[in-house]
Amino acid sequence: MEVGAWMDAESDSDPVADLHAVFADHHVGLVRLATFLLSDPSRAEEIVQDAFIDLYRSWDRIRRRDRVVAYVRRAVVSRSRSELRHRQVVRRHGQVAVPDLPSAESDTMANLEGESLRTALQQLPRRQREVLVLRYYSDLSEAEIASALSISRGSVKSHSSRGLRAMQQLLEDDS
Repeated sequence: MEVGAWMDAESDSDPVADLHAVFADHHVGLVRLATFLLSDPSRAEEIVQDAFIDLYRSWDRIRRRDRVVAYVRRAVVSRSRSELRHRQVVRRHGQVAVPDLPSAESDTMANLEGESLRTALQQLPRRQREVLVLRYYSDLSEAEIASALSISRGSVKSHSSRGLRAMQQLLEDDS
């Protein structure tokens, strides 16, 4: 089914195909909305998934298919609000279970390694630093980085290569 055609489909259309089209069109925007509300991308993803599961379960009861996106958006906002209320209650009253923590030695080593990386990264030229952060922290593709920085893909490759070599040298000098 063509994306967007689900709104005009008859009531006996395939709910899985219809939901797939809605998901494809609106998933990213809904995750961004929930992330903005919660400041937690992984929890935002879960909330959007749960909203789509509920939509699937109630598909047969939906009379106005042209309102499906509004329905899911409301569900995402409502679930995000519930999550925020839950966090407040936990902060005020709840004891959070302490997870298994790494040893003090391994934690210290990880902090030192992270600090070394941050220090080395700050010593790079601005463009190399931007490319490396977008590539390895934000996990963007070369094309996405090029678009974000308004440079060519070749420049992204060049800055990335130079930045990685400089980081390697800085980290070797540091040790």
